[in-house]
Amino acid sequence: MSAIFLHATWRIFLPQQSLIRDLILYNFIWVVALGLVLTAPLSFDRVALGAIALAILFWGIGSLATSIDELSASNSRFSVTAQVSYCLFYPLLLIAIPRICATSMRLRPLELLDALIFGLGLTSIISTILLTLVFPSGALTATQNFFIIFYPVGDLALLLVSVTQLLTKGFEKSRTLFTLGVFLFALTDFYYLWLATNHRYSFGDIADDGWLIAIALIALATTFPSTIQAPLRPIHPAIVALSIFISPLLLAICALMPNLFPIYFIAPLIANLLLAFIRMSTALREARTLADERVLARTDELTGLANRRKLLSEIETFSSIEGALLLLDLDGFKPINDQFGHDVGDFVLREVAKRFNRILPHGSTLARLGGDEFGVLITGTYEETLDSAYALRASLSYPFSAAGQSISVGVSIGMVYNDGGGDLLKRADSAMYRAKQMGMGVAQS
Repeated sequence: MSAIFLHATWRIFLPQQSLIRDLILYNFIWVVALGLVLTAPLSFDRVALGAIALAILFWGIGSLATSIDELSASNSRFSVTAQVSYCLFYPLLLIAIPRICATSMRLRPLELLDALIFGLGLTSIISTILLTLVFPSGALTATQNFFIIFYPVGDLALLLVSVTQLLTKGFEKSRTLFTLGVFLFALTDFYYLWLATNHRYSFGDIADDGWLIAIALIALATTFPSTIQAPLRPIHPAIVALSIFISPLLLAICALMPNLFPIYFIAPLIANLLLAFIRMSTALREARTLADERVLARTDELTGLANRRKLLSEIETFSSIEGALLLLDLDGFKPINDQFGHDVGDFVLREVAKRFNRILPHGSTLARLGGDEFGVLITGTYEETLDSAYALRASLSYPFSAAGQSISVGVSIGMVYNDGGGDLLKRADSAMYRAKQMGMGVAQS
């Protein structure tokens, strides 16, 4: 802050442009702010720190490019670089804002795409629309005018998200300081817009220090350890949906009334639609991945059957259904692993699963509970479920052919019919243990 005070004081007493003050000192201040973010406490969300650091870096690149242009003979050499760098400041801060004091987690692709769609797409579209209202038709081709409008619109987007986060998550110290920095940055941009539209702005104006103070406040916010952790709440989907909906609507208007908007107005519309398609494909891919993960979480990897978790979840809803629970434990399986190895043992387990599947009636649940133990939920009458139990045992009466050998296994089955007595798993396990100990084949509880 002392460097900013020095810069502002120097400008008041010596208003003429200065290489040391307007290039070196001015840009040194944002470099210090960047250093503060990079050395922030590790308790701060790392994605937020990275996004804030990049936002300050891109803004600083824009500031440096503008300073060089203004202080050199040719003041348009780095104009495009400066404007693009300034624009990237907004989506990066939109990534950081929901993560201020949030529970740390990795950056999801959808979160990044939402920030781009809202921070660049919608902001560009609104800026172009406002440009047609603020400037006369002859000025529509001036790209400088577009960016003059773009920045305040981007600031409104930042303010909307940051104030919403502040009100919903609470006035925590770092979050409050960050929001104050965003507010001051927006206020400076609006002041710059007023100066520019009234032809009063000149490089080195005292208003330039407003941006430096705002950047410093944003950087200082990251130096305070977070005391209140809150769940991550990214940009609201309704805002993103609105951003996507506007693009095809305005493209249709452009097709019907081609002279209404300038030609470059189409570029942000197409870019926003492209980002929307990427977001849609990313969301579908994440949904498929999540569905696959849920399936895998309830599937036995070796046999492809349901696993213990899946069977236990179905037992919870089985109490009001007519049927039975069977627990099956293979007999003589351990010597197969000892003699032929685990590859042969795995092959036998897969073949056992296939035979059991062929025997069971449609609608039954067959699960591998682990090792050589299986579980079955069968619907039907008492006689039907008992017949199925004996059929399962009979399915292993003939040997398997593996590793050039004839391999035989048996099975002990504990059966408990759903008579409303509860504790199905415990009773079935007790019956299976009794069947194994007494060589009964099938024991009932």
